[in-house]
Amino acid sequence: MASAKVSDQLDPFYKALLTFRINKIDECHEICSKILERNPLDQAAWSLKLACFTEEVFVDELENDEAGLADTYMDDNVIATAARPGTSFARPITTGKGPSPAVRPRSSTGRPISGMARPESRLKTGTMEQALRTSRTSRTARAASSSTARQVRLGTASMVAQQDGPFVNLGRLNVEKYAGDSQVNRYLFEYVFMHEGDMRMAHQIAAVATKTADYKDWYWKNALGKTYYRLGMIRESEKQFLSSLKNTKMVETYAYLSKVYARLDQPISALDHLNAGLEVFPNDVTLLTFSARIHENLGDLDASVTMYKHVLRQAAGNVEAIACMGTHFFYSDQPEVALKYYRRILQMGVNKPELLMNIGLCCFYCQQFDLALGCVDQALTAATDDVSADLWYNAAHIMLANCNTKMAQRCLRLALAANPDHAESLCNLGVLKMHEGNNYQAKNLFTSATIKGPNLFETHYNLALLCSHMGFYAEALRSVKQSLALFPEHVQSKQLLSNLMIQFTQP
Repeated sequence: MASAKVSDQLDPFYKALLTFRINKIDECHEICSKILERNPLDQAAWSLKLACFTEEVFVDELENDEAGLADTYMDDNVIATAARPGTSFARPITTGKGPSPAVRPRSSTGRPISGMARPESRLKTGTMEQALRTSRTSRTARAASSSTARQVRLGTASMVAQQDGPFVNLGRLNVEKYAGDSQVNRYLFEYVFMHEGDMRMAHQIAAVATKTADYKDWYWKNALGKTYYRLGMIRESEKQFLSSLKNTKMVETYAYLSKVYARLDQPISALDHLNAGLEVFPNDVTLLTFSARIHENLGDLDASVTMYKHVLRQAAGNVEAIACMGTHFFYSDQPEVALKYYRRILQMGVNKPELLMNIGLCCFYCQQFDLALGCVDQALTAATDDVSADLWYNAAHIMLANCNTKMAQRCLRLALAANPDHAESLCNLGVLKMHEGNNYQAKNLFTSATIKGPNLFETHYNLALLCSHMGFYAEALRSVKQSLALFPEHVQSKQLLSNLMIQFTQP
């Protein structure tokens, strides 16, 4: 009772600030609305209510980077069309420093599977038609149909927060007046940028505020850079971020510049700016994480692992670094070490079916079969539609290792029921059918797998091997050449190619 009386005696605006600080956004909304009912011209309450709207839909712009199909396949900003391996995301390192595709699977982008599903992958594979046919999962990295439309939908849906309509009528807003007021312009910009998703209006506010600040405020130059980036004007965005660095060196500016150069497919320039940022801000977790991601996307996994180790020295609870380290050790034939990393994520409160399956696979390869089956069972119980195909596919691997081919086939069929485009399941089911002697059924499955997953060398090799046994040498030759194009060091494909060439050269 005493505390309630004290809170009633507090100044309403001070109470609103307290509730906002402890993240009670709804309560802060109500208090600000009452203040504005009494005094509609109260700029402090108006700004705080804008901040509440922004906080409800806030997404870290550094992580919000999802390119649509149009941005990926109709990009006019990329310079090099035939870059050297390791200098472009389109040409990652596939030999030497990179792991073998036979050991560590690759996604449809051509890069080794990462320990963390990220929103964007800049590498385009095949044509736009093939991308549209490909289902969008964590393993395919298929681009969204349209990132611009997605942002517009988010903005229009957020207007439902006000029963009477939007809180700010942007059509009647006096941009020159409010954008020039240093007390409210930041709150207004973030509201328009985050909540409404109106990039044109956000750009107007940022431009007026930059001019009011005499072009010396790094925040507004970064704001202009963010709006240009959202609008697809990448070169103008680059100019604003470089100009911002001349005023004030900030961590987020270096990170935004790395995003810009990654969008331009210039990873070396992105790494140069990240290294320059690390000289100013040594051991900064954000810059180290961005650097590790770029190295991983380029296929330089040794450098990526080194960066993630630096991240963990600075922030031992960084889930992305722990997950990527766990993936690295798992595919380096050290499941015991990988298990420790995944258990650490589980101890931190992350309870996802993918994590449980990873722990189950680590236990399985550590010969702990009882624990493995328990983890796999929990993962399948908690599975969602977007990951269930991968989980059933991994469960089939465990069943095959236990020589239970019937159960393995059931698991693969369940994976295909969850995702008919799951190429790995089609390939493995085809192998099982081939061992049963159902060659034509296996051939159809392999053919479907090559269409669904053109990035998998296994599907092409299996199809070539089966066709050679069935006497379809021309089709076998075509498939084995595709397998070697994806994995030039594959010994079995080389042997099969030499055998097929003997068949063609014999009279």
